[in-house]
Amino acid sequence: MSDVQTLPYGSWPSPIDAALAAAHDGRPEYAGFVGDEVWWTEPRPAEGGRRALVRRRTDGTEESVLPAPWNVRSRVIEYGGRPWAGTLQDGAPLLVFVNFADQRLYRWQPGGDPRPLTPVSAVGGGLRWAEPQILPDRGEVWCVLEEFTGPGPSDVRRVAAAVPLDGSAAEDRTAVRELTAERHRFVTGPRLSPDGRRAAWLAWDHPRMPWDGTELVVADVDDQGRLVAPRTVAGGPEESVAQADWAADGALLYASDRDGWWHLYRDGERLCGGEEEFAGPLWKLGQRWFAPLECGLIAVLHGHGSLRLGILDPLTGQVADAAGPWTEFDATLTAHGDRVVSVGASPRSSWEVVELDARTGHARVIGCAHRDPVDPAYYPEPQVRTFTGPGGREVHAHIHPPRNPDCTAPEDERPPYVVWAHGGPTGRSPLVLDTEIAYFTSRGIGVAEVNYGGSTGYGRQYRNRLREQWGVVDVEDCAAVALALAEEGTADRNRLAIRGGSAGGWTTAASLTRTDVYACGTILYPILDLTSWATGETHDFESRYLESLVGPLAEVPERYAERSPAEHADRITAPFLLLQGLDDVICPPVQCERFLRRIEQREVPHAYLTFEGEGHGFRRADTLVRALEAELSLYAQVFGLDVAGVPTLELHT
Repeated sequence: MSDVQTLPYGSWPSPIDAALAAAHDGRPEYAGFVGDEVWWTEPRPAEGGRRALVRRRTDGTEESVLPAPWNVRSRVIEYGGRPWAGTLQDGAPLLVFVNFADQRLYRWQPGGDPRPLTPVSAVGGGLRWAEPQILPDRGEVWCVLEEFTGPGPSDVRRVAAAVPLDGSAAEDRTAVRELTAERHRFVTGPRLSPDGRRAAWLAWDHPRMPWDGTELVVADVDDQGRLVAPRTVAGGPEESVAQADWAADGALLYASDRDGWWHLYRDGERLCGGEEEFAGPLWKLGQRWFAPLECGLIAVLHGHGSLRLGILDPLTGQVADAAGPWTEFDATLTAHGDRVVSVGASPRSSWEVVELDARTGHARVIGCAHRDPVDPAYYPEPQVRTFTGPGGREVHAHIHPPRNPDCTAPEDERPPYVVWAHGGPTGRSPLVLDTEIAYFTSRGIGVAEVNYGGSTGYGRQYRNRLREQWGVVDVEDCAAVALALAEEGTADRNRLAIRGGSAGGWTTAASLTRTDVYACGTILYPILDLTSWATGETHDFESRYLESLVGPLAEVPERYAERSPAEHADRITAPFLLLQGLDDVICPPVQCERFLRRIEQREVPHAYLTFEGEGHGFRRADTLVRALEAELSLYAQVFGLDVAGVPTLELHT
């Protein structure tokens, strides 16, 4: 190792460039078993951002099952859902999957080409599918159908449906059999009981979001395969049931937050307690935080803040956690016999496919194994901290100080810091290795991820802090962390920035219009105009979200205007970077364009970069590289940093 250089913060040479960070963006998802094999989807940033389906054979070898341009990804509720299912037929895999480009359901078997099972509809967003389950005895695939009935984003219906496996519905919508009458705006896929006589699913209606309140519905399965006599057995307007499934003995298991935390229940009796979560917000259909085992034990994800993988004994309520380096697991849990598979990560490792043997407690990596692309000495060593916000409330955050083994800063200098506001806003920043964070920290720029009030992982009371307070509590909590870091000498008060995407983009823009804490900001695919977003400028799933976050528009229209950054663009004095995908239907480009028109002649330095082919959240390697380099250039110009090898972002006034 070379001698350590003394250089100003933010100017340290780093081996983590934007291309390296982009190559490690994303995580594996939707793990599942096909016979004894484990399959999952994983990102391919260098292949146009597609999701590949990966097969791990029993001998440990891996292969990508479908070549490009096949993209295994559903657009149901725009955030998607489980896009594939597999089983064995005559000893060989039989696969059903959703292709992103046309959203049709396809059937595939080794040695052949994918064959469509569902038709194309020219109405609105067409026909979309999620959570497929193959029922070979019935010759059907049961799934969630999302069907557009008109041109508008809310001209849509959702229902459980059965698709013939023989392809007879490929050109015939009438061949798709609907399993239930249309009763609710949103439904998850039905889960069949072990004897096949009952099915359970979740449902909810506007204006609730699934973390506000859902209903757990159970129905009988008649001889014709219809779901009849549906009845609500749990849930309600103020009770969120996040997942339901059946134990091997036919007991109904579900995760409910009726006591303030998402705890696990068996036939209505709570199995576990304490101030920790056993589930999370249902942003994608098919997310799974628990999986019943044939022996009666239950694989669970649980924790306060972070989620660990463990095995719950329902008789004692005790959880035995998997040993290993992983400190965070994603809601993609599945089980087969005594084998449990999920996706785990830690502050020192990126997301990996992890298998746990429930009999022995042994856990191992079986896919997407983390390999350090650089010396781990260039990664930050994060700190889990709790700060004090307004009114003495707790604010949770992860602090990532600058770290580079080759460099140190002058003793009298304090580093610049960027506050990261996560999306959602009903979400959370997981404490895992993120090469995008290391991209900045290895250059001497600190990062503070703030799990502001409204974040998940800390119970319903913490989550509800954001009710009708969006644009207030999130802004205040981020500012409290930033100012506390400056006051304690961790950060330079004059070199604080904020950045975020989606709801985090809102918090960033709102922070720049409502506070003077930050010297600049990076706003990614944001919400900027509440009134327009609430009246048709977004998709159906979140079209009534603002009623809980801000209040009913008809009752508090002035609140929508008062909090919207687009209405107060004249207050912005700090330079900013605005990044937007042109195919985004959740936070459409028109929001950015309206915002920019309102800062014309304001002489605020800014840049607006748009990306064709990108939707809500960037997936393509070239986009990720351009966005990261532009963000670093913004900080370099505002903070006076000497950054080599990065194109200069042109700021306009």
